[in-house]
Amino acid sequence: MSRPTLYIAITNHGFGHAVRISSIANLVQKMCPDVLLVMVTTAPRWLLESYIYGDFIYRPRAFDVGVIQSDSITMDQQKTLEKLQEIRSKERSIIAGEVNFIKQNKVDLLLADIPPIAAKIAQAADIPGWMLSNFGWDFIYRPWGGKFVEIADWIGECFGQCERLFRLPLHEPMAAFPKIFNVGLTGGNPRYQPEEIKAKFGIHADPEKTVLLSFGGLGLAQIPYQNLSRFPDWQFISFDSNAPEIPNLVNLRKDSEKNNINSLHIRPVDLMPICGRIVSKPGYSTFSEALRLEIPIVSLVREGFAESKLLLEGIQDYSYHQILPPAEFFDSDWECLRQPLEPPRKSEKLDKNGSEAIAKAVVEYLQK
Repeated sequence: MSRPTLYIAITNHGFGHAVRISSIANLVQKMCPDVLLVMVTTAPRWLLESYIYGDFIYRPRAFDVGVIQSDSITMDQQKTLEKLQEIRSKERSIIAGEVNFIKQNKVDLLLADIPPIAAKIAQAADIPGWMLSNFGWDFIYRPWGGKFVEIADWIGECFGQCERLFRLPLHEPMAAFPKIFNVGLTGGNPRYQPEEIKAKFGIHADPEKTVLLSFGGLGLAQIPYQNLSRFPDWQFISFDSNAPEIPNLVNLRKDSEKNNINSLHIRPVDLMPICGRIVSKPGYSTFSEALRLEIPIVSLVREGFAESKLLLEGIQDYSYHQILPPAEFFDSDWECLRQPLEPPRKSEKLDKNGSEAIAKAVVEYLQK
C-alpha cells in the first residue's frame, strides 16, 4: 500500500505564505507520520526546514509571483504584471507538467497557499484541491486597475475551481471561493524556553525593553539603526545580516555564527516570548504568530497593498499596538517607542488553533 501523499503549493512572495503552510505541514506529519510531503515552492529549503521537523520532497516550481519587490515595502507593479502575463501564457504547460507529476507520485490531496493555478492543477489531476489564506491575489491586483483587472478576473476563475477554502482571520470576503470554512490563527510554536534563548544570545534586558525588529524575508532597505544609541538600556534583536555592529543590537545571523548555532533554525516566533514588542511591517504570518503568543505589535503602514488595511485593522482590534506612518519610523528619533501602547479595541480573542484545525482536516481525508 502506498504512503498517503500531500502536495503543498506555495505562493512565491516573501516568506509568510511558506511559514504558515509549513506550520500546518509539520502538524500533518506529526499526526500522520507515514505521510509523504511534497513542498512545491521557490521559497528556500532552509525556511521550510525551520518549520517542518521531518523529511519532505522539495520541488522548486513557481506558479505565481505575488508582488515583485525590492524590499518588504517597495513594490514594482510593472515587473509584477509582466511576470503574471508570462505565467498565464504558460498556464497549460504548467498544469500538464504538474498533473503528470501528481499522477506518477500517486498524490492524494493538494493543499495550496495560495497560487491561483493550483486549483486548476488539482482539478485536472482529478484530486481534491484545498486552499488556505486570508486574502486572494485578485483582491491585491484589482485595485491597481488597467491590465491587472483582467488578471484579477482570471485569478477569480481559478479560485472558483477550489473545492474547499480554509479562511484565516483578518480576511477579505474571498467571494470567488464556492466553499469556505473559517478557521483560527496559524503559525509555529516557539521551540526553545525563554531562558535558553536569552542565554544563547546574552539577552539581559527587561522584556518590556526588548524589541524584535522583524521585516519578513525581504527585509527593509534602510532601517535607521542610528536610533538605537538613544536607548542604551534597551535590547534590540534583528535578523538583518547587513545590520551594523551596535552594543545593544543582537544580530541573529552574525551572533549565531559566533556562538556556533544554526541561525537558520531560529525563527522570529522563537524570539517573541522574550520581547515586549515586535516592530514589523504588515505581514500575516508575523502578526498571526504574535497574536497567538499575545505579544504587542508596532507596525509600519504599507500603502498600495490591500491586505495591509485588513492586518492593521486586525491588530487594532485584537492586540496591544502602535501604528507608525513611514516618516515616524524612517525619519524620526523613535521616541514613539517610549509611548504607551494602544490597547485592543475588542475584548474577545481570536481562535489560535487554525494550524491544528487545517492539519486535522487534511489527516482525516488522507486516512479515509
